[in-house]
Amino acid sequence: MNLFSKLLEREAAGHPVTVGLIGAGKFGTMFLAQARLTDGMHIVAVADLDVARARRQLDTAGWPASAYAAASLDDAHAKRATLVTDDAMAMIADPRIEVIVEATGVPGAGIAHALAAIGHGKHIVMVNVEADAVAGPLLARRALDAGVVYSLAWGDQPALICEHVDWARAAGFKVICAGKGTRYEPHYHQSNPDNVWDILDRYLAITDRNSINPKMFNSFVDGTKSGIEMTAVCNATGLVPQSGGLSFPPATRFELAEICKPKGEGGVLEKAGVTEVTSSVYRDGRDVPHHLALGTYVVIEGETDYARRCFKEYAMLPDSGGKYAALYRPIHMIGLELGISVASCALRHEPTGAPTGFRSDVVATAKRPLKAGEILDGEGGFCVWGKQTPAGVSLAGEMLPLGLAHDVKLLRDIPEGGALKWSDVAFDPDDVAVKVRREMETAFGGGETV
Repeated sequence: MNLFSKLLEREAAGHPVTVGLIGAGKFGTMFLAQARLTDGMHIVAVADLDVARARRQLDTAGWPASAYAAASLDDAHAKRATLVTDDAMAMIADPRIEVIVEATGVPGAGIAHALAAIGHGKHIVMVNVEADAVAGPLLARRALDAGVVYSLAWGDQPALICEHVDWARAAGFKVICAGKGTRYEPHYHQSNPDNVWDILDRYLAITDRNSINPKMFNSFVDGTKSGIEMTAVCNATGLVPQSGGLSFPPATRFELAEICKPKGEGGVLEKAGVTEVTSSVYRDGRDVPHHLALGTYVVIEGETDYARRCFKEYAMLPDSGGKYAALYRPIHMIGLELGISVASCALRHEPTGAPTGFRSDVVATAKRPLKAGEILDGEGGFCVWGKQTPAGVSLAGEMLPLGLAHDVKLLRDIPEGGALKWSDVAFDPDDVAVKVRREMETAFGGGETV
């Protein structure tokens, strides 16, 4: 409740929180739009491989050209301006920068940047949940050992769900389920960057198709992003995946407690203490009214008759039996809210969600029959989608994480719906992301926590 006052203290002292941003895509640009207006915060540098695009994004976010005209890191610090650069590693190495925000969305790049930031004693806000799903538990352990904070990104749904879970437990409630909403139909798992428009055009009024990346958007449609985000939630909260992964049950926001409870009590969950993503579309294609497609939720149990009576008295959206109740947030504001994580890391030395163990994984799963010799194209592509899977199952089966199923050759045929294994692809054992992931599998294979 006092982050803003702490920021004002830093502003008054002439010592704002110093930040380096890697990646000037949509999330990064939304953060920049608010960071310039946040007292006590200084974006020292923005690193992007396409400097010209980064400058255009700053313009789009409302920055005057003079604000990002710094000629060097020294100039940026002296003038409290911002340097735009293509050299992320030089920015990370600057000892005057406190917090690194990794927003590239590329798993390998995110892992490399996180390791460098931790090595240089900086807090790391991992917008790159794709990288977190591949190796987050090990990166969090490295950060803890180095005395810095590794954090999920506030504004993105995983961090908001972690906050729901923390609220519930701190108030003494048992968490039955937590998750988010999305638009889902079973055939979406086969969607690809070409036919995703058939889905997007039904609910998004996108007049300029060149304004979005269909491969990126497709990862939200085909179920991959849901698997990645719920994996981040499980690894950060102690909730676990269901054995069959996410089932995407249709639900209105008023039905959350009725549907997201164990099957033995009339719900859809295989047990309590799991993640689930609700759909805004019924299986017959009709839209669900009052859906939660952009929101987040938690379902809790009232363990006393008195608590259950209070659920009803205070309109806590109870189930029909009054035993369970739901709390939800209808929206998430992406990068516009990211400053909460930056301030929390720098001023409280506290993450807004961080892995505490390796409980969930995201396994590359064939969208169609795949043939030996094909080159996999990763998240949101034509070949595979990411299915949430219990980490123990993934490790026992030597399954290939979705985040590493990019630009690798397939060594054998895989049937549609088949889970890929490490032995199915020609991976580079010397690749940094592969090495870190393999190290994590060894370190957490026995169920150890961060």
